[in-house]
Amino acid sequence: MMDLLRSRLAGLRLRPRPEQYLSQADAAVMVLIRLSSSPTIVLTVRASALSSHAGEVALPGGKRDRDDADLAATARRETAEELGVAIDQIELIGELPGLISKHGLWVTPFVGILPEAVAVKPNQDEVSDVFEVPLAWLGKDERVGTERLARQGVVQLAPIYEFEGYRIWGLTALILLDFLTLALRSKEGA
Repeated sequence: MMDLLRSRLAGLRLRPRPEQYLSQADAAVMVLIRLSSSPTIVLTVRASALSSHAGEVALPGGKRDRDDADLAATARRETAEELGVAIDQIELIGELPGLISKHGLWVTPFVGILPEAVAVKPNQDEVSDVFEVPLAWLGKDERVGTERLARQGVVQLAPIYEFEGYRIWGLTALILLDFLTLALRSKEGA
């Protein structure tokens, strides 16, 4: 499965960053696949004391720092910081098309792999909880609804998922849908 995923990600045509967002701040997130006999996606719940998106389910990630060589470095650094893992334990395997956040950030998602044996130790200042959603469950697209997001003049339809008491919605759900559609499903929609 990982070889197929790598080849699909390598062949993706990424959507260009719209001109009106060229001067906006950058952020990067990681669709982190935990390798096991039943692969999962690692998600976080943001700490309640954070100034934005407090208490929301999110992919690990954040704003680009001046010291980050590129957005891939941002995604890996932020993921390592939030999950308490070493950067070299995250294997970067591809990039997904960027999206605009509700705060006007251009968010670039990356796909990475975390070995099953690597324990996560969430940074409690940033993350209140970590949970994993099976890829097989996500692939069924068992959304409980669809929401209309108006972001910076662009309307997007985002799925809403409920998994074991966690609500996955907004930009996180949009990115997961892109991941499912572009990287996991065949062109025939299988």
